[in-house]
Amino acid sequence: MAKRTTIILQEDIYEKLVQESLRRYKTTKAISKVANEMLRASLGGEANILNLVFSKKISKTTAKEFEEFRRLLSKRFES
Repeated sequence: MAKRTTIILQEDIYEKLVQESLRRYKTTKAISKVANEMLRASLGGEANILNLVFSKKISKTTAKEFEEFRRLLSKRFES
């Protein structure tokens, strides 16, 4: 169920929502829909990252092993 609320948007954020509404739906009347879609995508992405960070890990490594891996990876990026 949708809830109605009022939020104060900064001018640049409002303009981006208007532009995105026009781009996606060819009307400015879809600003709420665009805002919901963007918020859902943003919050969903954050939730996925938090789940990954705090989930149970399936392997164990020592600080020394991790440091060796990090150095190897850095060398690969430098090449």
